[in-house]
Amino acid sequence: MKGDELAERLVDFGAGILGLVEALPKTASGRHVAEQIMRAGTSCGANYEEGRGAESRGDFVHKLSVTNKELKECRYWLKLIAKSKMLANGTATDALDECEELCAIISKSIATAKKNQADQ
Repeated sequence: MKGDELAERLVDFGAGILGLVEALPKTASGRHVAEQIMRAGTSCGANYEEGRGAESRGDFVHKLSVTNKELKECRYWLKLIAKSKMLANGTATDALDECEELCAIISKSIATAKKNQADQ
């Protein structure tokens, strides 16, 4: 996958998270989860963009590692939303599926960058 395509997927993912946040209940637990998932789900793309402008391969790996960390946190909150039934059945499923795919892509990118770094 090309960098521009991945960047656009991360923007779309963040936008989807914002929409999901608006649908969460306006309860104490809903507001807590909304704040957490909004922070994690929207920072993924920002961290990836920082990585694209990295000053070194090590910096690139670091920024992508932060991206992956935020995606994994977001995955947790999406699973919690589904398990606690905060939203109607299946509402978080598409976001969770995309989150899983993005985690796999970023993890592979990190592994490739580390390998290329070691080969130099």
